Amino acid sequence: MKNLKRNQKGGFSLLELLAVVTILGIIAAIIVPRVTVSSDTARQRVMEHQKATINSAVERYYVNEGSWPANDLSDIAANINYFPDGIPTNPVDSSSYTLNNTTKRVN
Repeated sequence: MKNLKRNQKGGFSLLELLAVVTILGIIAAIIVPRVTVSSDTARQRVMEHQKATINSAVERYYVNEGSWPANDLSDIAANINYFPDGIPTNPVDSSSYTLNNTTKRVN
């Protein structure tokens, strides 16, 4: 009887492994959608922050120069005092920001 117990190797049964894999699958099904949603939310918030920063630069440009910058913001982009690394692109759709001709706010 003692010899039989010594020859048996320890390990997990198929049922135990199935339970662990099922639990991990449930956890992954809960976490993965939340990560993708928070990534989209982060891009949206970065876009809002960038628009506020560009609007501030547009207002400073108006105070300093006495005129509004071009609608494509090329005047501000050419001046390194406003954006030394260039005007950022929209992180949501990778488009360029433009200035609304009527409201003088960034689109």
